[in-house]
Amino acid sequence: MSGKKDILWAPWRHSYILRNIKSHKKGKKHSCFLCDAWADPKSDPSKYVLMRTDKVLVILNRFPYNNGHLMIAPGRHVEDISKASAIELQEMTAAMQTMVSCMKKVLNPHGFNIGMNIGFVSGAGERHIHLHIVPRWTGDTNFMPIFTPTKVMSQSLKEVYTQLRKALKK
Repeated sequence: MSGKKDILWAPWRHSYILRNIKSHKKGKKHSCFLCDAWADPKSDPSKYVLMRTDKVLVILNRFPYNNGHLMIAPGRHVEDISKASAIELQEMTAAMQTMVSCMKKVLNPHGFNIGMNIGFVSGAGERHIHLHIVPRWTGDTNFMPIFTPTKVMSQSLKEVYTQLRKALKK
């Protein structure tokens, strides 16, 4: 090993991050997009909510790293993992299993990245804890971000949403 580290750059996310950091530093009252989605089940299609249980929701990420990138969060605003109830954590885990199984059938990924964001600076500019599932395919990185602040996505959010919702109803 040469000691040199390879870096995967994601520059298309920079404007999103800066917008949220600026509002956080100014002390602006920041609306929680996960709480907003939970509060209005009638807006599920427009907010890309794929599934709800008694305690959690599954929502497509509007700033995806890959097709099918989604988040699972408690419906209740929980900022600290130690404050999440056992039932919320169990339902998050069950939803994770359901969605991985669903994405295997619908999107046929070669693997997944799964991780939990805890705290404002951990990602998504949100204090509300949430679990990310990012489907991965061999060769899913591309050259576009090297030359321009553009990421190539092979499917629209609406198309992925429709496919996954249909599979969940079966």
